[in-house]
Amino acid sequence: MNPSPLERIAFVGNYVPRRCGIATFTHDLRTAVASHVTGVESLVVAMNDGGPAPDYPPEVRLECPDDDPDAFRSVADFLNLSNVDVVSLQHEFGIFGGDAGANVLALLHDLRVPVHTTLHTVLARPSDVQRKVLEEVARLSSRVAVMTERGRDLLERAYGVPHDRIDVVPHGIPDMPLAAALPECDRLGLGDCRVILTFGLLSPNKGIEHAIAAMPEVVARHPDVRYLVVGATHPHLLRGRHDAYRDSLVQLTRELGVDRHVAFIDRYVETPELLAYLAAAEIYVTPYLNEDQIVSGTLAYAFGCGKAVVSTPYWHARELLAGGAGVLVPFRDAPAIATALNGLLTDDARRGAMRLRAFARGREMIWSRVAERYADAFREARSAGVVKRRTGAGLPAWSPPRRPLPPLVLDHLLRLTDSTGVMQHASHDIPRFSEGYCTDDNARALALTVEMEAIAGDSVDARRISAVSAAFLEHAFEPSSGRFRNVLSFERRWLDDAGSDDCLGRAIAALGVCVGRSRRRTLVQWAMRL
Repeated sequence: MNPSPLERIAFVGNYVPRRCGIATFTHDLRTAVASHVTGVESLVVAMNDGGPAPDYPPEVRLECPDDDPDAFRSVADFLNLSNVDVVSLQHEFGIFGGDAGANVLALLHDLRVPVHTTLHTVLARPSDVQRKVLEEVARLSSRVAVMTERGRDLLERAYGVPHDRIDVVPHGIPDMPLAAALPECDRLGLGDCRVILTFGLLSPNKGIEHAIAAMPEVVARHPDVRYLVVGATHPHLLRGRHDAYRDSLVQLTRELGVDRHVAFIDRYVETPELLAYLAAAEIYVTPYLNEDQIVSGTLAYAFGCGKAVVSTPYWHARELLAGGAGVLVPFRDAPAIATALNGLLTDDARRGAMRLRAFARGREMIWSRVAERYADAFREARSAGVVKRRTGAGLPAWSPPRRPLPPLVLDHLLRLTDSTGVMQHASHDIPRFSEGYCTDDNARALALTVEMEAIAGDSVDARRISAVSAAFLEHAFEPSSGRFRNVLSFERRWLDDAGSDDCLGRAIAALGVCVGRSRRRTLVQWAMRL
C-alpha cells in the first residue's frame, strides 16, 4: 500500500532574514519541499535570540524567544492544533536557550505530532549536559537526520540511537552550472585575477589566519592571485565588542605584505551574490580548526558547485573530499596550505579534473534531490508516529518544569448557550443568531462539560451546558433513520433531513463520553439508551 501523501509540514528553527547558516538552511529546505513535493503546505516557527525581531516572510506563523521555556510549550500547543503531519526541527545547541539548548525539550515533551529532527551538530566529546540534551532530543524524535556517515556512526556509537531511525541526507545546494571563472571576475569588478575564496560568517574557529599566512608563498609564485574572505562577522561576536578577530586578520595581511592580495567583503551576502563569488573562484579554502565539525554548509556549496577545494581534515571535509575530490592539509599548517594552493594553481589538468569530479558528485546534493529524500524521511517519521513521552519521575532532572494549567473559563461558552442549545458561531464575543445551532457543536460542548465534571468536579455552569446540549442531541435524533439532524435555525426549524456521517460520529462519540466518564447516573442511562 502506498503511504498517504504529505499535506502539511511545520518547520522549526532559525529563519531568514536572520543571518546565520541554520536560518538559510531552514528557508532553503522549506522552499525546496514546497517546490518539489506535490500538494504539500508548510508553515514555519522561527526562533528569536533576544535581538530585534526580523521582518519575517508570511510563512512564519509564530515566533519563539529562545530564553522562555513557556514559549516553547506555547509553540507545542500551536503545532498540536495546526493539523500538521510532521514537525521538521532544526537542532543546534546554540539556537535554543537554556543549558546546552535544553529549552527545546519543553517543546518536544509537549508535542503530540511526529517529529523529524535534523542534527546540525553531533559532538564526539560532549559535556554531560550536552550529551543528555542530545540523547533526549533523539529519543523524542520519531526520526533524526544527519548529513554525513560520520554523523550516523557517532549517533549510534556515542548516543545509542538505533541505526534504523537515522537518515543520512546531504546538505542541500543550489543547482548552478559549472561556470568558467574569468567572466564572473569581470562581472564582480575583480579584474584579471585568479580568485581563492573563503565565505561564511567570520569567527575565530574558521582559521582564516592560517590561510592568510600561506599567501606570501602563493603570491610569490602567482602574483595575479586574490584571496577573498566573504561574509560578515558572526553577530554573537559583535555584541558590545569591537570586531577584534577581523581587525587582527587585516593587521596580519599588512604585516605579511599581502594586503593588496587579500580582500575582506565585510557583509552578509545573499545567495545570488554568493553564487557569483563562487563562480568566480578557482579554489575554495576551508582552514577550520576543529576536527569535530560534522557539517559545513559553505563546503557543501563550494564542492557541489564544482570548485577545487583545499581544506583541513575536519569530519565533513574528510568524507566529502575522499577519493581525490579535494586536497586535505593538516590543521594550523600555513606552509601545507601554500603547497596545496600552488600545486592546484599550477596544474590546470588536475584542478579541472577535481572540479568535474566534485560537480558530478554534487548533483546528488541539489535541493530538488534533497527535498525528495527529506519528504521520504518525513513520511517515515509520520508512519512511526509520536514517541511515547516519559512522565513523572521518568523525566530527566534537568528538563524544564511543566507550567501549571490555567483555570478553565466558560464565559464565552455560556454566552453562546441559550435554552435551545449552543450556537454555532460568534463575531468576536457576540453570538451570531443568524447562523443558528448544530449537532456537531452541541456534541462537542456535551463531551467537554462531562470531561470537566470528571476532572474538576461538578459545577453549576458545566451542568447547565451539558443539560442543554444533551437535550439538543435528544431533539436532533430521528428514530426512523437512526441518524441525527445537524443544522437548526435560530427560529427552531431544521435545515436538513439528516446530518453528515461526521455529525453522526461526533454525536456517538459524545454519548460515549457520557457513558464512560459522567458521574451522573441519569445522564449515563440517557446516553446508553440513545
